[in-house]
Amino acid sequence: MQWASSLSRDPDLASAVAQAAEALAAKLGGARPDLVVAFLAGYGAEAAISFPQTLTEKIPARCLIGCTAGGVIGDGEEVERVPALSLTGALLPNVEVRGFHLAPEAIPSPNEEARAWEACLRARAADQPHFILLPDPFNFDAARFLDGLDRHFPEAKKIGGLASGAAQRGFNRLFLNQETYDSGLVGASLWGDIAVDTLVAQGCRPIGQPMFVTRCQQNLLQELDGKPPSSVLQSLYHQLEPRDQELFRQSLFLGMVMKEAQREYRQGDFLIRNILGVDESRESLVVGALLREGQVVQFHLRDARTSSEDLNAMLIRFKTEHLSDVPPAGALLFSCLGRGAQLYGEPNHDSRVFRRFVGEVPLGGFFCNGEIGPVHGQTYLHGYTSSFGIFRALSKK
Repeated sequence: MQWASSLSRDPDLASAVAQAAEALAAKLGGARPDLVVAFLAGYGAEAAISFPQTLTEKIPARCLIGCTAGGVIGDGEEVERVPALSLTGALLPNVEVRGFHLAPEAIPSPNEEARAWEACLRARAADQPHFILLPDPFNFDAARFLDGLDRHFPEAKKIGGLASGAAQRGFNRLFLNQETYDSGLVGASLWGDIAVDTLVAQGCRPIGQPMFVTRCQQNLLQELDGKPPSSVLQSLYHQLEPRDQELFRQSLFLGMVMKEAQREYRQGDFLIRNILGVDESRESLVVGALLREGQVVQFHLRDARTSSEDLNAMLIRFKTEHLSDVPPAGALLFSCLGRGAQLYGEPNHDSRVFRRFVGEVPLGGFFCNGEIGPVHGQTYLHGYTSSFGIFRALSKK
């Protein structure tokens, strides 16, 4: 298995394709890649329509997927707010790769039989495939799709991000082989001699103590440990340092514990969700997730320092627990549009930290409108995260 990543900042798309394709082909020794994942930013929706055909002429991959982006990640660099093209290619011996496009109306119900899901995804659950997923945020119900995918492909790793770069419906572009789409989802299934390790850095740290949800209604949080949330928050605020009190006003989130049997909770054990508002008449919080009584939750804060510390902690844990005798061959990074230089004040932060702990592994990706990745075995659509898919062979050669 061999992966490589290339990047071009040329403002002319045709020149960028030629440069990035030539560099990628050289890194792969001139071999035809089994998979190319492409992201382009800043060239416009119309210019992007012919992109996959132009790229295929330069580097005829067996499977090409990609999309437009608000910023790209390639060859270890993160490029934002200027035109740029990222290509990540892989030689995958003994791996089956199949690309697919799903129209918004073609998603099976999560409750439909497994064969309906296998047909649309061109993969069998028995083959234990993994998935790279690139949905359009304006017309594809990614959360519902992920629910069904987890149900029918429970062993699969799912990684990806929502196309970005467009502010309205119909202006994102999704690429599959030589075709371009303005809606739905494109993706690739991979199975055989391949393993995918995942890492989702949500960029938050807990404050206060874990508490039980003692009363709720759907996404309305009404009681924590028998107290109104407004009372809990008021008490918590006065316990914080001045810096955290400022974050509390603008960057407060709710973390939900994902493992029922846990008695001790670490940073990263929570699924982070937005607090959407306050229902003052009922002294309740409106949360961006469905709640249930008995659930353990804890409030969290997020800022640049916290996000950096969280990513470092996650990568240290990954290095300790997951780096095996078969080293990573390549990686994809799906990072929120709200991260990058806008958050950290400097470019390349997450890519640099990744290299520090994982090594000089080819890394490509893009800045997304939402990131896809698992938390404790269940796949979610996230915001403000960096979601990594790290690829290696199963067998040691």
